[in-house]
Amino acid sequence: MCGIAGELRFDGAAPDPGVLDRMLPALARRGPDHEGRWAGEAIQLGHRRLAVIDLSERSNQPMHDAELGLTLVFNGAIYNYPELRRELQAAGYTFFSEGDTEVILKAYHRWGEGCLQRLRGMFAFALWDARARRLFLARDRMGIKPLYYSRGRGGFRFASNSQALLAAGGVDTRIDPVGLHHQLTLHAVIPAPRTILAGLRKLAPGTWMSVEADGRTRHGRYWDLEATRPAGPVSEAEWTERVHAALREAVRIRLDIADVPVGVLLSGGLDSSLLVALLAEAGVEDLLTFSIGFEDIGDEKGSEFEYSDQVAARYRTRHHRIHIPNDQVLARLPEAVDAMAEPMVAQDAVAFYLLAERVSEHVKVVQSGQGADEVFAGYFWYPRMHADTEPDPARRFGRHYFDRDHDEFLGTVMPAWHGPDWTSALVRERLTRPGADTFIDQVLRFDVTTLVVDDPVKRVDNMTMAFGLEARVPFLDQELVKLAARLPPELKLGSGGKHVLKAIARPLLPAAVIDRPKGYFPMPALKYVRGPFLDFMRDILDSRACRERGLFQRPYVEKLLAAPEAPQHFTRLRGSKLWHLALLEFWLQRHVDPVRA
Repeated sequence: MCGIAGELRFDGAAPDPGVLDRMLPALARRGPDHEGRWAGEAIQLGHRRLAVIDLSERSNQPMHDAELGLTLVFNGAIYNYPELRRELQAAGYTFFSEGDTEVILKAYHRWGEGCLQRLRGMFAFALWDARARRLFLARDRMGIKPLYYSRGRGGFRFASNSQALLAAGGVDTRIDPVGLHHQLTLHAVIPAPRTILAGLRKLAPGTWMSVEADGRTRHGRYWDLEATRPAGPVSEAEWTERVHAALREAVRIRLDIADVPVGVLLSGGLDSSLLVALLAEAGVEDLLTFSIGFEDIGDEKGSEFEYSDQVAARYRTRHHRIHIPNDQVLARLPEAVDAMAEPMVAQDAVAFYLLAERVSEHVKVVQSGQGADEVFAGYFWYPRMHADTEPDPARRFGRHYFDRDHDEFLGTVMPAWHGPDWTSALVRERLTRPGADTFIDQVLRFDVTTLVVDDPVKRVDNMTMAFGLEARVPFLDQELVKLAARLPPELKLGSGGKHVLKAIARPLLPAAVIDRPKGYFPMPALKYVRGPFLDFMRDILDSRACRERGLFQRPYVEKLLAAPEAPQHFTRLRGSKLWHLALLEFWLQRHVDPVRA
């Protein structure tokens, strides 16, 4: 797990080392163990390493293979690299390191872009082919690892986060009106290739991109998810055993492929608790687990310790309870926003930031339960969508998910950013693509391939990597996701959601953990906005920078500030509309125009 960066010039100019001088410090926290650089005639590559696999210097990057004419920077983990290494050795390749990075180099030389079909894991990489004078970039199927890029008149730059590209300079930082519509409507999800900024782009999951030395660019997709039933009948018991076996394997390989200890982020919910149980089932002893809690607000609990404690006691883990007072949340919030490659409104972003800081004192790698709700239909809005009879799929989806409808969006932002209902158009196009049997199949496929990428997955990556902590997400294992997409919807929607996971968990977990109402990473202070938190948001939205930007309509802002807890000022997903506006403005102030702020 690392940070990658680079620049390809196609105007005849030599790469400026000062570009990497500016980019690499913005990636340092992702990779505290080593910094490396490599430069060729038109290309320069930079890398910050978090050493997890093959801790020796032989796996430092950029990794250059002079014999093959290839140089690579890579972020992620390839879980099947031992098998690929043996296959490549049988084909005559020799290796000088023991890790997964060199396997990608050799695999690309052997199979070209076809190597992506063979990689099992999370990855974002850029590979310079000196003989073809081509830069090849790729991102994993689920978008677990990020890859941003920008393009100017004379060259192309890429990095693991937006902060590095912004630090390099030359990025058009005007607000993208389509990205803004998605940000304020689709729960801060801006699907690739767009971002909130006009000159900042990101590679879509399951795709590759090649940039020639003369600037010509090609894109390709190497993976699609089919959400259709298999040809023959499969019983519920057979489905349950298949999912259990696939989940066991996903957990095992994320444990085995590491040369450092691996812990678990234990929230107290079904998903992370099941990971602990499966690791115990695999024979892991002395497992480190970590839970975080915050202050209650009214009837809203700020921790789930009552559940995580039961799991930790049952499996005798070395458990760490971390309690964070609200004054610390507010004091550290700017740091968490600085760690965001894009503006993220979920309440648990700050929670993950503070949790990652403590966890990184004990381990370098953790397993986390993100993705289970999207893959196995755990959220409350799925049954509501399923019961809806609206014929237009975008309307059917939107009235249970969108943070604000198009008319409210038009009343939120100034006329300069008005346009058509871009979000509904995108959702309609994504839902109606071929390869999904039912509406719920369409929704879950959209969630897994698009929404999860730019909400929980991006959030976990940004917040853990801010402290050099690698988060592995077994529920987003490509083989498990592929299997789960074929699962009949009733085996997901049943039992209040995640029916098949609950069936697997029955012999392994306390009933109180399995049958409790669905919980969410608690951060009440960013949902029920009161006291110092309200003052903080008011200061942001009343600031000179916000008023000069002219993004939001003042009457709408004043209405939210006057009654932040009014029922109509919560989104359909139970978020604070006031926080959504304040977070976006604060992110822009911290990342785009800190001087004016």
